Amino acid sequence: MAKLFSFTTLRDRWYRYFFSFSGLRSVSKDLGDGTVMHCWIPRTYKPSKPNLLLLHGFGANAMWQYADLLCHFTPKFNVFVPDLLFFGGSFTSRPERSESFQGKCVMKMMDDGFGVHRMSLVGISYGGFVGYSMCAEFPEAVEKVVVCCAGICLEEKDLRNGLFKVSDLEEAERILLAQTPEKLRELMKFSFVKPVKGIPNYFLSDFINVMCSDYLKEKRELIQSILKDRQNSKNTKIKQPTLILWGEKDQIFPLILGERLERHIGENARLVVISNAGHAVNFEKSKEFAKHLKDFLCDDSISSLTSSVSSLSNSLSFYSCREE
Repeated sequence: MAKLFSFTTLRDRWYRYFFSFSGLRSVSKDLGDGTVMHCWIPRTYKPSKPNLLLLHGFGANAMWQYADLLCHFTPKFNVFVPDLLFFGGSFTSRPERSESFQGKCVMKMMDDGFGVHRMSLVGISYGGFVGYSMCAEFPEAVEKVVVCCAGICLEEKDLRNGLFKVSDLEEAERILLAQTPEKLRELMKFSFVKPVKGIPNYFLSDFINVMCSDYLKEKRELIQSILKDRQNSKNTKIKQPTLILWGEKDQIFPLILGERLERHIGENARLVVISNAGHAVNFEKSKEFAKHLKDFLCDDSISSLTSSVSSLSNSLSFYSCREE
């Protein structure tokens, strides 16, 4: 018997309306080689504004993670919010699963697809891995970067040495890619200091069926790629001004990894710890989170970015995009 009501589907439609109301439009770009990326882009691109790229983490599509932040940035920036590969409307038939490949696809979309060659970016969790890779591989394209709760400096041995709450990679996959209400509740306990209690199984199952049941094999491979043979010594030391935001009580990527990242980058990085918040700090402390982002991204020093924004002729490429 078909379900008559889906709260998740209704919420997703509301997010689509809200993104449209905020001045964005939904576009899919075929990058070739079997790769298609979906992105929310400005309905009207303004060359006088700097560009801001928002990269999401694991979970639902990008809308669910950035809806609360749009109002802070759409007045000041040309905002781009893509779905990373195997989330939302983005996918590839190619076998690569590294954050480097994700970053190259995002950059190809921004550069070749939209004519945007210079930007600042925010990466939450997995999006932070992808954003850091973009900073390393395309240093001239990224002005400033915010990394939020992304264990970029983790090493494969950290799992064996007990840094994480989970005992092995398989357990981490079962929680991060929760397929039962019980596992989703466990993920919420890992992600929030004070997780919401008493949510009926129906709503949790509905969320899993609508948002978390596609591309499971590919998402497992993304997780495996993050950890496989990972050594901090192999991480490039990026040069961009970097804000590192972390929840004080993050149980997925413990705070020690944020401290490790600050030391690795050096003088260009600043770590800000948000108290009494977990991995989902953008939800738990949304106002404080947004304030730190605005203070960093809207600093006067970023005004130089205006002169580097793509020309108006390049911006016309937006209107060749296929609108969903």
